[in-house]
Amino acid sequence: MPQYDYHKLCQQFTKMTPLIRTPVLYTSAKPATTMAWKPSALRSLVSLEATPIPNHLASKRGWHSLQQRSAFSTTSSNPAAFPFRFGNFRKLAKLEQEANTFAQDPNKQALLYREWLRAKNPQALITRFERGNFANNEECWQYYIAALAQTGQAEAILPRIMQKLGQHGEAWAEPAAKAAVENLTAAANNSTNKAVPKELIQQIIASRGQSIGGVAANATIASGSGIKGNPIYVVVEEVTYAFCILTILSLALENSGLMKTPTSQTEYEPIHQQSVKFDDVQGVDEAKQELEEIVQFLRNPQKFTELGGKLPKGVLLTGPPGTGKTMLARAVAGEANVPFFFMSGSEFDEMYVGVGARRVRELFAAARAKAPSIVFIDEIDAIGSKRNPKDQSYMKQTLNQLLVDLDGFSQTEGVIFIAATNFPELLDKALVRPGRFDRHVNVPLPDVRGRIQILKHHMKNIMFAADVDISVAARGTPGFSGADLANLVNQAAIQASREGSREVTAKHLEYSKDKIIMGAERKSAVITEENKRITAYHEGGHTLVAYFTPGAMPLHKATIIPRGSALGMTVQLPEMDKDSFTKKEYLAQIDVCMGGRVAEEMIFGDDNVTSGAHSDIVKATDVARRMVRYFGMSAKVGPVNYDDEDMQLLSTETKVLIENEIKDLVMGSESRAKEILTTHRDKLDRLAKALVEYETLTSDEIKDVMAGRPISR
Repeated sequence: MPQYDYHKLCQQFTKMTPLIRTPVLYTSAKPATTMAWKPSALRSLVSLEATPIPNHLASKRGWHSLQQRSAFSTTSSNPAAFPFRFGNFRKLAKLEQEANTFAQDPNKQALLYREWLRAKNPQALITRFERGNFANNEECWQYYIAALAQTGQAEAILPRIMQKLGQHGEAWAEPAAKAAVENLTAAANNSTNKAVPKELIQQIIASRGQSIGGVAANATIASGSGIKGNPIYVVVEEVTYAFCILTILSLALENSGLMKTPTSQTEYEPIHQQSVKFDDVQGVDEAKQELEEIVQFLRNPQKFTELGGKLPKGVLLTGPPGTGKTMLARAVAGEANVPFFFMSGSEFDEMYVGVGARRVRELFAAARAKAPSIVFIDEIDAIGSKRNPKDQSYMKQTLNQLLVDLDGFSQTEGVIFIAATNFPELLDKALVRPGRFDRHVNVPLPDVRGRIQILKHHMKNIMFAADVDISVAARGTPGFSGADLANLVNQAAIQASREGSREVTAKHLEYSKDKIIMGAERKSAVITEENKRITAYHEGGHTLVAYFTPGAMPLHKATIIPRGSALGMTVQLPEMDKDSFTKKEYLAQIDVCMGGRVAEEMIFGDDNVTSGAHSDIVKATDVARRMVRYFGMSAKVGPVNYDDEDMQLLSTETKVLIENEIKDLVMGSESRAKEILTTHRDKLDRLAKALVEYETLTSDEIKDVMAGRPISR
């Protein structure tokens, strides 16, 4: 069975001459007798043989007789032929008026269409039919297809037939297929041009599969064929193979990248933003000193190379989030006045294999072209994590390409590579070795002096009151990063604007600090008096234990206003920055955690203890676990470290010993908290009453309440 390319088939059908004169032949011969093709009865798709102009009119006007036109004929052999059939135009106008009046009558439309075709006005028929405002039937569709053929729109006929078949199925296919076969045959008989191959028209008709083939068979049966002694053999060509080939070809082209849009060069252009200087980065003096040599090299490379020295190829910035690692990299580029290329680690990888490696190559090539320059990759752990032998090879292509490009730099090339990460322990050892990242610069959280510098920098453009003491705000924000301090100043300015104040006061800074530490207040939350009383005694227990326990951090504030996910909160802040804690201080932390639950047991009984102590128990257990397993603060367990992996391999006796030690620490803290609350029961009642009345108490107000002095506000 012959095979055909569907694409070439459509092209051949589109480029066909306006006269399609190939008949569709069906054989009624028996397969055992002969293989010859016998022509069957052929009829036109639409009988549109033009009526010739009378000879006396033609001779009078100088016209020649019109040639008969088939359904697919658009031109006449005589260019001087009269373009329209000479008819009664009043009759056409009357038919059109009736068709407009009875727009939902398909018979009226078909009558108008037939007369238009006889008058050689197919364009009017096409325009009216495609408007879609008038009813139609099979006869109207046949006239419409014939009009398309007369106007030279042969390429639109097959899609229209396919559309109609898709809507009405085989019920409409029978007359359409019969008419199409006969019209093609009539066109072929009236044509003298070279015929289109018979198989081509068979494939056009068979493109809908068995539907048209079965209809054509019915047409042949009607002519006396198709009986038992005279069977019908119809060749139906499928386009499945062509469709599969086109699908495979399109997938191959897409995966090869030939059909993708080329990468824009602007993606790897240096960033042109407001220049950042070292003066804009505060609180990290040691890190700035480490990077000053890089700035000097970029400004004057000969100073370092004339003695044989080499500049470090890469600098790795590590530290907690918000400490200014990205600003330091921008400051290096700003001080040296060189191009700055920035990309995030997550921008390299996509779903397509090899995209990350290609982007690394293009980024470094662009940096070399702009040398001297700086390449900065933020969150490099996204592509530089430790490699696992079980990983697929394509997962390591980006890291491998990064290793090659870092190792391929020449020290005198003038390209500095800076990377930043919050998790240096996750990076691959081959990436952080000397020769790639020669310097590791730690950017820690700022201390009190650094916080003062950062606050002064961010408060330059904000109107602050004269009574605002920056040192007090800096001492009250231990553990804050540079980003937290910038947010602190901004929140204070927003709150002052909301209140209509002309300047930012210390009260606004305190509000902003509480909002960052404790969360936003939920003043609209509906809290019953009973729940408020329980929360007041719970927070009063924390406060009282923290006040009387040696080694506990100083109290900052106690509140029963819901903030975030908590119904109440007791906040402690250290007087100075603390990097390490003693065993006494850890035990004090556990004591304070257990104070709230013990207060509920004392006031409301064991059966009325609430679930509000869940977070306290979690924190107390975590501190005790770290003391026993990591800090060696248990005499029975000893100074031995037991991480989670080691716990899987320990004996049952050792596990029980560790668990008992953790439990003893927590239970001991509970006993000490109960002793404090029992001794100072009257102070606990006064604290709870004051919290119910004022909802929030500062450290000074807490001292006044426990001393029995009234609160002045």
